[in-house]
Amino acid sequence: MVEDGGEEEAEGESGEMPAAAAVPPLQRCNGFLPGKEAEDGGRAAPAGGGERAAQAEAEAEAEAMLSAAGGRPETRLSRRRLAVLAVFSCYSLVNAFQWIQYSILSNVFAGFYGVSFTQIDWLSMVYMVAYVPLILPATWLLDARGLRLTALLGAGLNGLGAWLKCASLAPGRYPLTLAAQAVCAVAQVFILGLPSRIASVWFGPTEVSTACAVAVLGNQLGTAIGFLLPPVLVPNTPNDISLMAHNISIMFYGTAIVSTLLFFLTGVVFEEKPKYPPSHSQAVLQTMPPEDYSYKQSIINLFKNIPFVLLLISYGIMTGAFYSVSTLLNQMVVTHYEGEEVNAGRIGLTLVVAGMVGSIICGLWLDYTKTYKQTTLIVYVLSFIGLLVFTFTLDLGYLIVVFVTGGVLGFFMTGYLPLGFEFAVEITYPESEGTSSGLLNASAQIFGIVFTLVQGKLTTDYSPRAGNLFLCAWIFVGIILTALIKSDLRRHNVNSGIMNLDVKAVSGDSFTMIVLPYLNAWLLLA
Repeated sequence: MVEDGGEEEAEGESGEMPAAAAVPPLQRCNGFLPGKEAEDGGRAAPAGGGERAAQAEAEAEAEAMLSAAGGRPETRLSRRRLAVLAVFSCYSLVNAFQWIQYSILSNVFAGFYGVSFTQIDWLSMVYMVAYVPLILPATWLLDARGLRLTALLGAGLNGLGAWLKCASLAPGRYPLTLAAQAVCAVAQVFILGLPSRIASVWFGPTEVSTACAVAVLGNQLGTAIGFLLPPVLVPNTPNDISLMAHNISIMFYGTAIVSTLLFFLTGVVFEEKPKYPPSHSQAVLQTMPPEDYSYKQSIINLFKNIPFVLLLISYGIMTGAFYSVSTLLNQMVVTHYEGEEVNAGRIGLTLVVAGMVGSIICGLWLDYTKTYKQTTLIVYVLSFIGLLVFTFTLDLGYLIVVFVTGGVLGFFMTGYLPLGFEFAVEITYPESEGTSSGLLNASAQIFGIVFTLVQGKLTTDYSPRAGNLFLCAWIFVGIILTALIKSDLRRHNVNSGIMNLDVKAVSGDSFTMIVLPYLNAWLLLA
């Protein structure tokens, strides 16, 4: 165990980053990405044993190059990474709690503020509306100003919105509570895109998917607590508005105090990046001069990446459906089980907690197998089946059945969220994790707005079954799109030493002079 500036060596790798000038002339690698043949002097790589021999020869060449170049770069895991992950997960939790706290008490807040159910639904949909126009500026800020400033903005705006809600504790102050919720919605823009960025910058290749799942889990846990706690803290007392206001104040002030504490913890714990890169893929990215990075070009590259565009749409469909179900769950349950607001919250809790378990299992599975497309497709299909079962059992008259089907639905639908983030990072490397995640979330918000409005209208005018079948049809479309995604695991191949990578976010000269020599010198040996 080596201590150096508060950092802990967790990977047995050492050595300084070789200078570009010291690297031998560029040689073509014999490895290949999935679905692509390797070339060696214009010939296809031999199959079977010949392929393994070619790979072994390439590794031997890399060993010789390492000796001449001075060795591989030092990669270490920082002790601080766990604290960064914990603090981020906590303030993401509070932000998600504030998103759902109105919807799960839609009848209570509609009576308190004297507004319609549609106006209460907008207290959740404002999160989606704010995200879409602000995501590009937010991801630019993440790339230009870094992780620490973005994290502080998210935590700070989260606290500000919570304190503004404390000023809306009176009937007739719906506009103020909407404005406060809009501030929290802006905070969300600086939160939702960070899980994959934190995981990539701070965690090693054998734990990156799990770390991303844990970061997403914080947001899911906030939604779960948002389903459970508000109905307990704020029971429906339509004949005693003063008591209702007192109960709401407990929830609002408690949230504001916790948000403020987490803002200060963010300032203490968050750093831009660890002293040493945690993986080879991060080491390669850190060799790129900042002036060679183009945010505009990165956006263009992402939209030219057909697998990413397919994932962008399919992720938006699945996550938008989850947002819609979460927002309208109270209305769906109360339609068939009148007076069961508390159990509606518990069903929501069951849905999200099951999803948290699914997220962790999926993250661990990805770290172990790296089967991104297969896992994503299977989870998508099972989510479709789960929603069908939930739809046709909702009106049977047995709440226990709704608990079970809601849990199954949540396990797969919520468990999908970190899968989409990590799959996007893999197929778009070396583009910014924050940019790809931000675009995924923007897609989810757009679909979420449309789905919530349409499903809400179908639920009100017809029945919850009509609204849910509408979502089922769209999720089936998502299954088809997911099946069409080509699995090109670029980040994994860099960490594994398989080379056939086109770095698009930097100029061609910078890539040739800086990145490729390092990759050819040592990445084959991971």
